[in-house]
Amino acid sequence: MAYLAPTEFVTKMVDAGESKIFMSTRDTLIRAYMAGAILALAAAFAVTVATNTGNHLIGSLLFPVGFCMLYLLGFDLLTGVFTLAPLAVIDKRPGCTWGGVMRNWTLVFFGNFGGALTVALFMAIIVTFGFTEAPNAVGQKLGVIGESRTIGYAAHGAAGMLTLFIRGVMCNWMVSTGVVAAMMSTTVSGKILAMWMPILVFFYMGFEHSIVNMFLFPSGLMLGGNFTLMDYFIWNEIPTVLGNLVGGLTFVGATLYSTHYKTAPKRAMA
Repeated sequence: MAYLAPTEFVTKMVDAGESKIFMSTRDTLIRAYMAGAILALAAAFAVTVATNTGNHLIGSLLFPVGFCMLYLLGFDLLTGVFTLAPLAVIDKRPGCTWGGVMRNWTLVFFGNFGGALTVALFMAIIVTFGFTEAPNAVGQKLGVIGESRTIGYAAHGAAGMLTLFIRGVMCNWMVSTGVVAAMMSTTVSGKILAMWMPILVFFYMGFEHSIVNMFLFPSGLMLGGNFTLMDYFIWNEIPTVLGNLVGGLTFVGATLYSTHYKTAPKRAMA
């Protein structure tokens, strides 16, 4: 059958987490770099569509194409390894340690950042003709996105930080659901359909994704956005990373593992 039962795909989740912990540094960085670049290109595509059509929903409907491509090509996002890698340690797989998890997370973070930053630079060049002209309509949109999502949060103080964190949690609840959903099917079409739904939800709802933001905010700074690098890190990237970690690990990884892999004893018959 094309559909795998929960007990089957949760086993695949643990196996995937184990493989990521033991992956070589070279392969981890290459796969993370490409994942960050492809997701950034998808974000640029979605912003372009939304700007040209005036309809955010259309851009959101098309954004998941990037996530589907990077997953099918076997590349890794930080949001995904946040959910998968710890399961191998929790399951006490031989040789899997929290040190190995942290190594994987660190390498994927920097790989994703490098890929997203590359596309941010490319897009800034495209929308300004090599920084010789003012940004076009898409460039202007990229320039202002970061303002409301940094100094906009900062204006609300602690409440803004809480909102940012929760948006990060909600984001990776959906994104990691997309990662897991792809494991439910053995067909390419089934994987794509299963991934598309939660990714659409996260993007249209404006939740905070650490890797998408690695593209949006650096490109915004290159295109004259009215915020600083410190605004980006303190009032977006760091809280978003923490929110993504909590959302993916608790609402997806731990819950599926605990109820489909390490099930509680069944109640005795009365």
